Amino acid sequence: MTALKGILGDLAANPAAEGLDRSLSCRIPDLGQIVRGRLARGTVHELRAEPEDQSLEKADIRLTMTSDDLVALTDGQLSFGPAWATGRIKLEAGLRDLLRLRKMI
Repeated sequence: MTALKGILGDLAANPAAEGLDRSLSCRIPDLGQIVRGRLARGTVHELRAEPEDQSLEKADIRLTMTSDDLVALTDGQLSFGPAWATGRIKLEAGLRDLLRLRKMI
């Protein structure tokens, strides 16, 4: 949870995220968890973990990565862009959000 707060906090603090108010989720398949929250007002709010099999809501911005890749992102050993380009990290969102996220990454 701490690693995810760090990554999402950096994303939320980016000037390109100003005015953005979106639900987000990060699926971590090797742990069987989905972490949900809200990106708004330059920070990430309401982060909570729930079992993957009990999750029904679909977030506006959805990430999928292993726990090892999440830790590597936090430690600076993995860059988001190349990890996304090679499929280690999956990012799903609407077209408008994807264009905005492209500026933040």
